[in-house]
Amino acid sequence: MSSSVRLIRNERLAQDVPYAYAAVADAPVRSIWVAGACPLDLKGETVAVGDYAGQAHQVMRNLVTALEGAGASLTDVVKTTVYVASSRQSDLVTAWEVYREYMGEHDVPSTLLGVTVLGYADQLVEVEAVAVLANPPASG
Repeated sequence: MSSSVRLIRNERLAQDVPYAYAAVADAPVRSIWVAGACPLDLKGETVAVGDYAGQAHQVMRNLVTALEGAGASLTDVVKTTVYVASSRQSDLVTAWEVYREYMGEHDVPSTLLGVTVLGYADQLVEVEAVAVLANPPASG
């Protein structure tokens, strides 16, 4: 599947970063804003309590599912924000490494940040995304 997203790198900025500095999606496109994917199972319960990597895997699986519901995939994503409930950089890196595993070569612009608390009991990780699709379907 071809993506309408073009990732932009800039040789005047640091090259040793695991993400693109910008993304371009030429019009016309269909825009998709995905709510923060959370580490919840089908019953709405938080999985992998206390485990940053385990929660990040569930978050990414849920993000993939949410995107599929909108007819998109991870390669259609143009921007993400990764939230980690921790003040320890090593916890942020743990979540980021799982996130990168799922994103693969599609290293979209992303913000990684530590926060005090997330919305669900025992939640440690959340990822929100914006995606675009070329040639949006005709409305009817």
